[in-house]
Amino acid sequence: MWLNCYTNIMNLVERDLNVIWHPYTQMQTAQPPIPIMRGEGVLLFDEQGKTYIDAISSWWVNIHGHSHPYIAKKVARQLKQLEHVIFAGFTHPTAVELAERLLQIIPNNQAKVFYSDNGSTAVEVAIKMCLQYWSNKGHKRSKMLAFKNAYHGDTFGAMAVSGRSAFTEPFDNLLFDVEFIDLPNAANIENLKSHISHLKSDLACFIFEPLLQGSGGMLMYEAKYLDELMAHCHAEQVFTIADEVMTGFGRTGERFACDHLQQQPDVMCFSKGLTGGTMALGITTCTQQIYDAFLSDDKHKTLFHGHSFTANPVACSAALASMDLFLQPETMANIKRIVSSHAEFGDKIKNHPKVKEVRQTGTVIAIEWETGTETSYFSTLRDKLYQYFLEAGVILRPLGNVLYILPPYCISNEQLGYIYGKIEDALNTF
Repeated sequence: MWLNCYTNIMNLVERDLNVIWHPYTQMQTAQPPIPIMRGEGVLLFDEQGKTYIDAISSWWVNIHGHSHPYIAKKVARQLKQLEHVIFAGFTHPTAVELAERLLQIIPNNQAKVFYSDNGSTAVEVAIKMCLQYWSNKGHKRSKMLAFKNAYHGDTFGAMAVSGRSAFTEPFDNLLFDVEFIDLPNAANIENLKSHISHLKSDLACFIFEPLLQGSGGMLMYEAKYLDELMAHCHAEQVFTIADEVMTGFGRTGERFACDHLQQQPDVMCFSKGLTGGTMALGITTCTQQIYDAFLSDDKHKTLFHGHSFTANPVACSAALASMDLFLQPETMANIKRIVSSHAEFGDKIKNHPKVKEVRQTGTVIAIEWETGTETSYFSTLRDKLYQYFLEAGVILRPLGNVLYILPPYCISNEQLGYIYGKIEDALNTF
């Protein structure tokens, strides 16, 4: 009774601040969180009824819009059938169907699906698959290759293959050895290939975000040079891991970023848009060659990895419903519409004196602000821009001086136009 009276007196923000520690937030100096009560399409509604355009898909996960009725219906039906079952020694229809259907639309060398529960764990699984492959084969290959400025997640293995930054600094001495290289281009591609050849006897795998480094600042690079790097890795028997946690499910203008490539990765990681942003689910896929290295009468060669909620039936049902929507012709038409709209806007503002660079890959457009000095993730400009757009009813989270739009595919031309207009206003204000 006392608790009920207490919570009725306090508002939601006060209650939150009493008990919750938010991610990527300096709790001492941050503004109070905005209480969101419901979502519909591209819009979110706060406690006072104010609307916000979710221009970043709620940390890049929402591809079809909030509270999509089709996904909600499928999830509700699944909840009445089976909410969860241990996935060691058991299976269930939604896990099997999701694996079957996913393998049909990703590169055709992918043969097996391993379930986890988010992007970081999908990466952890991928790393362990490659490292243990070589161990199972009796070889000592323990070094990994990754790009500078990479971001692959916040668990320790995922941090280790991410670029060293303020995010990793407290843990740097605990992270395993990784060889970091520059993004490939015409000037450095031959040197990068030589470097890989020099390290090949120690290299277990090369992990990368294909075409687009998200948290690193929406850094973009060309498919042809990644293709060349992957081909060289394959020639040197170095496994390639495509981290499609962010880039998958339409973000780059194709179904998957790897669809822009001629080479096929040995391992792939998925999460974020996998369930349409409905709930947590991670998937790691691999080739038959990698899977076969774990088949043995020796139980020590088992992949010892799992999660309590591995292949959760409700999450799998959300992913199946999201896939239904994703494969509709209207979704690809919306993706192409957003790509075209972004390109037109980019051309309009690229010569503005405050614009250092405009970058676009598919449905992701990034505007790098000219500050006159080197800026970082902790730039004060970032906080000013963030607050400016919130007041205008637009959710954008700049990465330092890099502002980006990464919307759900259901966003309208009018909503895009409103966001573009507010960005132009900001360019003339800050």
